[in-house]
Amino acid sequence: MSDLLVSYYGDDFTGSTDVMESLTSSGIPTVLFLGVPHPDMLQRFADCRAVGIAGTSRSETPEWMQQNLAPAFRWLQDLGAAVCHYKVCSTFDSAPGVGSIGKAIEIGRDLFGQRQVPVIVGAPQLKRYTAFGHLFAAYQGQVYRIDRHPVMSRHPVTPMAEADLAVHLGRQTDLPVALADIVTLAAADADARLDAIAGGEAGILLLDVDSPESQAAAGRQLWRLRRDGGLFVTGSSGVEYALLAAWRAEGLVGGTVDFAEPGKVDRLAVVSGSVSPTTERQIRTALSDGFKGIDLDPLSLIGESGDRAIEAAVASGIAALKEGSSVLLHTALGPSADRGSEIDRVAGARHRLGRALGTILRRLVESEGLGRAVIAGGDTSSHALKELRVEALTTLLPLPQTPGSPLCTAHGNYAPTDGLQIALKGGQIGTDGYFAQIRDGRRA
Repeated sequence: MSDLLVSYYGDDFTGSTDVMESLTSSGIPTVLFLGVPHPDMLQRFADCRAVGIAGTSRSETPEWMQQNLAPAFRWLQDLGAAVCHYKVCSTFDSAPGVGSIGKAIEIGRDLFGQRQVPVIVGAPQLKRYTAFGHLFAAYQGQVYRIDRHPVMSRHPVTPMAEADLAVHLGRQTDLPVALADIVTLAAADADARLDAIAGGEAGILLLDVDSPESQAAAGRQLWRLRRDGGLFVTGSSGVEYALLAAWRAEGLVGGTVDFAEPGKVDRLAVVSGSVSPTTERQIRTALSDGFKGIDLDPLSLIGESGDRAIEAAVASGIAALKEGSSVLLHTALGPSADRGSEIDRVAGARHRLGRALGTILRRLVESEGLGRAVIAGGDTSSHALKELRVEALTTLLPLPQTPGSPLCTAHGNYAPTDGLQIALKGGQIGTDGYFAQIRDGRRA
């Protein structure tokens, strides 16, 4: 696949679809695999110019990363793309022992033999901004420093208590961090300044993005720094948004692509493991819009009687669907219902909970022949989607008003889910009417 512009590994599934959406919407055919694919499956998408792997490293340990990221990065490197991207959430939430971005950078840096690894986190399209190395993110129309963000400062697994990304990374790696700030990127001699920084102490190079102008400047620098054998970079989908500006300037890509709305389905199934207040509002809105809500006890799903709890959830879901209702099965209704402290007392429980929700959703799709479904929760999606026996995703309908949560088409060799239309929604993503929007198959 010598014509590849970019290959990438997403640290969770919703973030991985975010990259796929941004590239596909800009006319770059993109496929997202759920693991290193069989050559026959890869051949199905030989015309793609971007290839990704959706992973689970956001919720994994550094030991897991060492064992699993290195072979995945090596496979991506062998594809020969100009840029290889380790994609993380635009809120950069991570910790030394869980989802360590610093550890992932170390692995990629060693494999690609690079002196410095560029990092871009800011993405104005997602209302994420970095200025002088500090991260800001919007919530309910207001922009907060990430350590004061109403949601991310209280994340149940990886709360963001530090907005200075160099300090945050310094808790995860011993690699020194250099910064190309907004002043440097806007300077008349920006190239010389970047070369001086890149030629300095080895480690990590943060590039600020706080506006379309700094995004274009960062993308130009990123593309200028590419090297034989591929340039390994880390960051949010802000990497792709920045590169798209550079590619357009060089005529490598054209304009945006028009996607037809697939239209409404009579029934939709949703499973949610999110405790976000955003998802809470979305669930409440869906319940007032005709969805049938089913409360699930997360401790029952991961306990000794987990199989019985799954069967009971499936039975309730099928009954609602047979009545003609769309169904929404959820383990929490907002932060007040979060039972994370109890869940975390059981080793591996969060992974098992995600798999249980995936099993429930697959059983509903199989039983009722559903053509469309949703998984809510970034960590949940990463583990639930694998239970659907899906091998790859492509973008069916981008959602410009809520980027990062497109409606996708599933591909694989398992008939009930091959061709399934599915959306993966992170906890903080989407408007209040998101679930009805997916049911109705419309952009807004």
